[in-house]
Amino acid sequence: MAVNTSAESPLPVGEVSRLIGGWIDRLGAVWVEGQITQLSRRPGAGVVFLTLRDPSYDISVAVTCYRQVFDAVADVVSEGARVVVHAKPEWYAPRGQLSLRAVKIRPVGVGELLARLERLKTSLAAEGLFAPDRKKPLPFLPQLIGLVCGRASAAERDVLENARHRWPAVRFEVRNVAVQGVHAVPQVVQAVKELDTLDEVDVIIVARGGGSVEDLLPFSDEQLVRAVAACRTPVVSAIGHEPDHPLLDLVADLRASTPTDAAKRVVPDVGEELQRVQALRDRARRCVQALVEREERGLAHALARPCMEDPHRMVDERADQIAALADRSRRTLRHLLDRADSELAHTHARVVALSPAATLQRGYAVLQKADGHVVRSPDDVAAGEALRARVAEGEFTVRADNQGS
Repeated sequence: MAVNTSAESPLPVGEVSRLIGGWIDRLGAVWVEGQITQLSRRPGAGVVFLTLRDPSYDISVAVTCYRQVFDAVADVVSEGARVVVHAKPEWYAPRGQLSLRAVKIRPVGVGELLARLERLKTSLAAEGLFAPDRKKPLPFLPQLIGLVCGRASAAERDVLENARHRWPAVRFEVRNVAVQGVHAVPQVVQAVKELDTLDEVDVIIVARGGGSVEDLLPFSDEQLVRAVAACRTPVVSAIGHEPDHPLLDLVADLRASTPTDAAKRVVPDVGEELQRVQALRDRARRCVQALVEREERGLAHALARPCMEDPHRMVDERADQIAALADRSRRTLRHLLDRADSELAHTHARVVALSPAATLQRGYAVLQKADGHVVRSPDDVAAGEALRARVAEGEFTVRADNQGS
């Protein structure tokens, strides 16, 4: 409900606290789940004080309950345990503090946790966060590896020692975080996001040693799963031992059975690589040698052929054949020329015999008019007309005496 106030008419602190308490009193009881981070049971006190924290976020709330309410679960509930509390919000006006008054506390069993994880796994799988095609390949030789692990933990030691033993030049960017408890999820998420923003980091390893189901719960948190799914840098999950399978294993680009296995799968072994290079060099040398030997055998076989031993042998073997063909072509050409010469002489004789000049040689003359036309009939010549007479030795002029003479 809104309250009308101003700088000239403010409300006293006590009135504000009273109003807040009135609003909170109108809230009903709720079921709340969280993890116990602080537990205070003073001897002789009738009230037990708890701090309930959200495992996924940095949020906590104070909880109080009567001793008999907590004693009902005191044997199975301690700091770090997950519980479900039925409580009503309360406002302590003198100090302005909000708390929950618990009337019932129920521990969350392993079976219930596993059932919740299975439902979360199904939901995230339906979104495609575990799809194989989303997996990014790991670099062959990472220059800088991001490592998220507990401070001075066996997992950190295993990864660093095994990686440097395999490839001494490898470098690490380490982020030490809480790997169990209420602070684990936000710290691991922040570390993964920080390493993902560094361009020089080639791959990120999230490592933790073995533990109970409750200890490994932070690595099945939905917030962490989504943060890893959003990474552009390949992420390797190395949580627990071989039987452990937190949801981080499913969303990561590579799942290693142990931190030691993560180091072996991320960093190549320098000795093995040198052996592989040497084997490849030997193989290449053998291939080149085999090629050279094959070509040498081919060249020797080619040189052993008769045409290569005596290159002029083929020419010499064909010399007589070429000479015979040349003589034959020469005789044929001579025969053709002789026959053509005979035909030409015969034709020339015929031409000479039929030539007008030959007729003139026999004493005949050809009369032509002044315009060059040959006189063939007396009617073609007029009396007294001058004509040109052509004989074998030349020509002269004649004149017709009378027509028909």
